[in-house]
Amino acid sequence: MRTVIFLLLALSLFGSCQNHTSDKIAVDAIFINGTVYTVDKEFAKAEAFAVKDGKFVAIGLTDSIQANYQSDQIHDLKGKTVLPGLIDAHCHFFRFGQTLQNVDLVGTQSYDEVVQRVTGFQTENPSEFIYGRGWDQNDWDLKEFPNKSKLDSLFPDIPVVLQRIDGHALLVNQKALALAKIDNTTRIKGGEIIKENNQITGVLIDNAMELVNAIMPKMTREQAVEALQDAQKYCFDYGLTTVNDAGLDRSTIMLIDSLQKADALDMRVYAMISNNTADVDYFIKKGILKTDKLNVRSVKVYGDGALGSRGATLREPYSDRHKHYGAMVTPVDSIYSLAQKLAKTDLQMNTHAIGDSANTVVLKAYEKALKGQSDRRWKVEHAQIISPEDFDYFDDNILPSVQPTHATSDMYWAKERLGGRRMKGAYAYKKLLDEAGIIALGTDFPVEQVSPFYTFYASVARKDLMQYPENGFQMKDALSREETLRGMTIWAAYSNFEEAEKGSIESGKFADFIIMDQDIMTVDEDSIPNLKVNQTWLGGKQVK
Repeated sequence: MRTVIFLLLALSLFGSCQNHTSDKIAVDAIFINGTVYTVDKEFAKAEAFAVKDGKFVAIGLTDSIQANYQSDQIHDLKGKTVLPGLIDAHCHFFRFGQTLQNVDLVGTQSYDEVVQRVTGFQTENPSEFIYGRGWDQNDWDLKEFPNKSKLDSLFPDIPVVLQRIDGHALLVNQKALALAKIDNTTRIKGGEIIKENNQITGVLIDNAMELVNAIMPKMTREQAVEALQDAQKYCFDYGLTTVNDAGLDRSTIMLIDSLQKADALDMRVYAMISNNTADVDYFIKKGILKTDKLNVRSVKVYGDGALGSRGATLREPYSDRHKHYGAMVTPVDSIYSLAQKLAKTDLQMNTHAIGDSANTVVLKAYEKALKGQSDRRWKVEHAQIISPEDFDYFDDNILPSVQPTHATSDMYWAKERLGGRRMKGAYAYKKLLDEAGIIALGTDFPVEQVSPFYTFYASVARKDLMQYPENGFQMKDALSREETLRGMTIWAAYSNFEEAEKGSIESGKFADFIIMDQDIMTVDEDSIPNLKVNQTWLGGKQVK
């Protein structure tokens, strides 16, 4: 008796391809003797499948597939685990590629180490404008924002711009401030210019960053192409076959489209349009742009900032900074008016909301705009801190898109920001799933690491890579392994209106799949972060 459930090879499985003669049907490739998690409605398992013209044509038992199909390419999986190609439901694919060309500050344990990496990079890669990304003061012994004085002394004539890991704060030197025309008279809405003793420290929060972004050197086309291709390689190595890029301008979207059409970029991209009026209006007029590899049907909006830089908007003051509530990056009335505007189109509205106040604003704006409509699948990106009464807003119209590693990265200091009461509605993924019926999972890389297996581990074990805490963080909010895999495949596809073409191993869908070194559904829990992808296939083509 077999110990796994197999797909029944009924006539309906083969559809029009079933042959009633002794002749076998020719296909491009056959894969046999595997442990195949189809992630279909029943979460059924199979042994084998056939691929033709970049799509799955049959899935089932090895003997049946070999009896009905023939190919010169037969791959013996030798028991290896096969999963649908993984989908990162929220990341910054292009930005990650950009960071690979600049100073890597991820994992720095002190501000001194930040400065060392900057000086070392500048020595090896002399530049007239220094950019780096990835510092996080919460990882340092002195958990306070840094000051620009060291950068001023080392680089008096070269602008230095160092972005915090969450992308919601910059540390810049005086040269960059001068170029951006920032001084003590500068006023910003939806952001903050940090000062000490009425002197600018060089730390800029949320909308204040835009003044510096405006004077940053523009990437050349060659640099942009390199960034996309470098990011693709990393993602394929981790088994990602679709990425949801949360915020791209029109020019970058068109570059991706042109590269894909020229077979210079294979990654499938669900592109969220950055919320600037010109680009949004362009795509409203043009309508949904959809190819096999590109899907442009949503607008990325920033509701508030990030919790780590105290930019997330809270209903009550921060527990560790009295009278401070954070700030809305996009004004409340603008969120409501944009929601009304997009509700009249086919475009999704996907809004970054971290704090409980920001989530309240976004959820109410969505509900009002979508009244009388169904199946719009608008997303709340992050849905990080939810008031108890606000969970009820989530349904088939309003979906949560979350990043489980945020919980295990933030758990060391989140309670200091929020207090115990608000933590009950923070990182509450199981509750969100129960309300919405699905939950889309991503990483938010480069804010977190690219590896989807860190995501999987944080989702089911609620531990960081040091296996802390021993019994998991707020385990009532953990997801099962099946729920997590669905969130990284079919539910992520559903959130993109792509469930008919990807997200599971089923006949007629793109042959996007990965071959693992171990079985992610049965391996020891603490071994999950170390899992490896042996092969990645996209549209029946091996890309790793």
